Amino acid sequence: MIAAKPDLRLRQYSADDMSRWLEHLAREPFLSDWRRRQAVDAFRLLFGHLLRLPWGADFDWDHWLADGRQLELKHPTVARTFEGAVDLPANVSTSNVLAERHPDLYRRFLAAVRIPNYSINTERSYLGWINRFLRHHRTRLPNDCSEPEVAAFLEHLAVRRKVASATQAQALNALVFFFARVIERPLGELGPVKRPNKPRHIPTVLSPNELRRLFGALDGRKGMMARLMYGSGLRVMECVRLRVQDLDFDYRQLTVRAGKGNKDRAVPLPDSLIESLQRQLAWRRRLHDDDLAAGVAGVFMPEALARKYPNAEREFRWQYVFPSSQVSKDPRSGALRRHHLHQSVLQKAIRDAANRAGISKRVTSHTLRHSFATHLLASGADIRTVQDLLGHADVSTTMIYTHVLGKGGSAARSPLDALASVMAP
Repeated sequence: MIAAKPDLRLRQYSADDMSRWLEHLAREPFLSDWRRRQAVDAFRLLFGHLLRLPWGADFDWDHWLADGRQLELKHPTVARTFEGAVDLPANVSTSNVLAERHPDLYRRFLAAVRIPNYSINTERSYLGWINRFLRHHRTRLPNDCSEPEVAAFLEHLAVRRKVASATQAQALNALVFFFARVIERPLGELGPVKRPNKPRHIPTVLSPNELRRLFGALDGRKGMMARLMYGSGLRVMECVRLRVQDLDFDYRQLTVRAGKGNKDRAVPLPDSLIESLQRQLAWRRRLHDDDLAAGVAGVFMPEALARKYPNAEREFRWQYVFPSSQVSKDPRSGALRRHHLHQSVLQKAIRDAANRAGISKRVTSHTLRHSFATHLLASGADIRTVQDLLGHADVSTTMIYTHVLGKGGSAARSPLDALASVMAP
């Protein structure tokens, strides 16, 4: 960077100069992630600590350090473009027993889970549980297994592994799917299977005061995204995957595309964020124009849309609203593309902000969605309306937020307070 401007003194560099140079580094296809992080650390040390320039302390160094993630074969966005390129969860053995020992059944599993367009996370989860089941009954072929073997595996999880009720239910769902859709021999009655007690958890909800403190500890793009998640009830992946065309400022709404269950829904767009989002889109257009001038191919498009609209990847309306700080090499075609901001960056920013704000509750990105639903119901919104805004298939899922409203001083007065008022002089 210094060699590119030999006549400019170090103290004359600005935040804009730094941003432009880091964007230049982000477009270098052969620069590894660790070298890019090393460069950012070097600039932060130089301008933020040694020279102590005013902008050096406020510059969003963490965005450039943590945001850039390359698209690898197992990345959720591109995993399904490669047959079998599905990795298992970190706590599951990496050996894919189904693929190694029963390749025909594995191909049938891929077809069964992908034709109805199950999410990539569901696919990984189901495959992990099927492999665990096959390893547990290592001497049996899948076609030779039936209800007794499934019941024995579920009891093993509950008694020996001491898993939670939800974990056992997830394993059962995977095996029901496997026998019904892959082996094509649906399971019958499993009998009295030992099941863990199912705990009843009430979601964590932040008060308006806690939300103000949380948002006060978040600034810049991540602060805008956190406010949008609370103001519109978005899941973290729904937020990072927003595309430019999903924002409708005239109707004050945004459209969530292919949310959980592969369903679209319209949610309110907060008036207080419109000006910030418009500035974000203006900046995003400049970045997109710079990417096109630098030869960046565009944005990732699902295969069917890419075939139907071959030029759509370069159109501004298809670009992600919240892009990654660096371009990534598409593992299929080798083309350079600008992906969306990685969800873990936003999740970590929210956790860190909650700690800085002194909030003692366990705060995650999903806490903002819980708070959205609870505060809407508290303000008098109809539960069916909240159900539609959250995208819940069943109103019973939304009903959990009515239990939150029924706790604490909002529903009943503590008898200790009544006793204290009687004893007061």
